[in-house]
Amino acid sequence: MSQQHPPRPYPQQQPQPGHGYPAPQPPKKSNAGKIIGFGCLGVVGLSVLLGVVGAVVSSGGPDDGKGTSAVAEKIPGGKNEGSDQKAPADDTSGKEKEEAASEGPVKITAKKTAFSKGILADSSDYTSVLITITNNGDKPIDVNPLYFTITDTNGTKHTAELGVDDEQIDTVELAPGENTTGTVTGKGSFTAKYVTYTDGFLGDPVRADVS
Repeated sequence: MSQQHPPRPYPQQQPQPGHGYPAPQPPKKSNAGKIIGFGCLGVVGLSVLLGVVGAVVSSGGPDDGKGTSAVAEKIPGGKNEGSDQKAPADDTSGKEKEEAASEGPVKITAKKTAFSKGILADSSDYTSVLITITNNGDKPIDVNPLYFTITDTNGTKHTAELGVDDEQIDTVELAPGENTTGTVTGKGSFTAKYVTYTDGFLGDPVRADVS
């Protein structure tokens, strides 16, 4: 009698993608390694931050004699305590020079005076001012009645009228240290406030209040 063998099972075929079966998903990677790495970095960063804060706090402590304080104490007058700088002395000579410079090389005084009728005056009213001009500079200056103007209390400027007052200031050249006196006259009746002199029309004007 022949020995019968049981039938062999057919091998099961694996389902293939694209034949109605979904493709197998790759295994997911674990994030545990990233979390551990970030945790280590955080610990190191915290240690560095604590070290910096400790250095700053220790440097701001009381002075141990090895360094100086960064904040300077001030005393009245704007000087720092312990400074060896001396306050400048009162320079009165500088003030005197400043006052002399403000006067300039030409000094003028002006006073009210009565009008003295000259040969060229008509029946109109006139107002005269007695002027003394002094050359305090080191160069000659020219004096001419036309170099003067009179400004009244209303702000109106009056030019000089020639030959109407017998005491009219002369046309002269003043050497350094010289002076001359005479009148400057404006047409009309007004109250003179100040007189302005300009050497040669183009020079610097000098003004004097009328007293």
